[in-house]
Amino acid sequence: MTGQPRKTADIAKVIARRRQEVANRQDTWALVRRVLLLAAVLLIVLTQVFLVTRVEGTGMFPALKDGDLVMVYRLQSKFSRGDVIAYQHDGERYFGRIVAQGGDEVTISDTGTLLVNGRLESGEILFPTNSADGQSFVCKVPQGYVFVLGDYRTQTQDSRDFGCIPLSEAEGKVITLLRRRGL
Repeated sequence: MTGQPRKTADIAKVIARRRQEVANRQDTWALVRRVLLLAAVLLIVLTQVFLVTRVEGTGMFPALKDGDLVMVYRLQSKFSRGDVIAYQHDGERYFGRIVAQGGDEVTISDTGTLLVNGRLESGEILFPTNSADGQSFVCKVPQGYVFVLGDYRTQTQDSRDFGCIPLSEAEGKVITLLRRRGL
């Protein structure tokens, strides 16, 4: 008779251990599902809401330097003068500062003076603003477009070369700069 209670106790221990193993597996799968869900949400946020990209070239020097990482907010629907944006032109990504919007008139004199709607635009730009061919330049910005200039105005390609940039080519507004050159 002593063998029977011992067998029952052993069976109870085995059943309890198996229940614990099943519970542990369920907890593990629940954790895996949560991690996968979090990864999917992060992937969507970092590809559809934000763009993290590396700056190539010196067109926006000193604001953005070659090799810097920037975060671009893709859902920006309205832009203002002075905003730094990422935009596409002929399949290449460029960065530039909006100096004029639809309806504005941009004039660049042969001496490098930038006028928007007849007002002098100076700001904190260290480099002269000359037209691509060194001649006077006048441009009326159509609605739905922006006129973009790089900060390193003597060493960049921008609206002086491409013309006005359609808002459909704007990838978004640069909101964060990470100075991590070489990543």
